[in-house]
Amino acid sequence: MRTLTYYVGSTIDGYIAGPDGGFDFLPFEGDLIAAMMAEYPETVPTQFRGLVGLADAPNARFDTILMGRASYEPALSMGVTSPYSHLRQYVFSRTLTSPDPEVEIVSGDPVAFVRDLKARDGLGIYLCGGGNLAAQLAGEIDELVIKRYPIVIGSGVPMFSGPFDLNHFELTDNRSFSTGTVATYSRKQA
Repeated sequence: MRTLTYYVGSTIDGYIAGPDGGFDFLPFEGDLIAAMMAEYPETVPTQFRGLVGLADAPNARFDTILMGRASYEPALSMGVTSPYSHLRQYVFSRTLTSPDPEVEIVSGDPVAFVRDLKARDGLGIYLCGGGNLAAQLAGEIDELVIKRYPIVIGSGVPMFSGPFDLNHFELTDNRSFSTGTVATYSRKQA
C-alpha cells in the first residue's frame, strides 16, 4: 500500500501561506535546503531541478503529487502548466480545466480518489497543499513532514483548513537547522 505524505512548510503559528497565498517569506536556505533536497528531491519543481543539480535525479520517495487549485495557480500565473513533470500530477478543483496533458484535474471526491491511488502500485504520494485539500484528506495522511519556520504571521492559509476532525500522529523525528527551522516527522498512529 502506498503512503500519502503531507510535506509542507509552516510558520510556528500554523500557516502555510499568507492571506494572499504567498509563501516567499518562508526561508529555504543553508543546511535546511541541503537536507531537504537530499531527502525529498522530488519536491523541487521541474523548472528548478536543473539549477540545483537534480535534473537527472531519479524519484526516490514519490512518483505522484496532489495539489489543490490554490497550490497550482502560482505556477499557472508564471506560465508553467506542468510544475512537476517528473511526477504524476493531480490538481483538485471543480472549476479548472487542465491546460496541460501532464496535469489531471480531479473534480470528484478527494478521499475516494486517494484511496484508489494508494491501492495502485508505485512510490509514495506527495501532498503539496493546500490547507483545504489537506483538511479533506486528513484521515488519509500517513505521515507528516512539517518544516516549522521561526516566523509568526497571524493570519493566512492554515496547514489544515476545515471542520474539527481529530487525527492522531506520533512524532518519529525532530531535527533543527541553522536557520532556526525545525523539521518534524510524524506517522499516523495505528
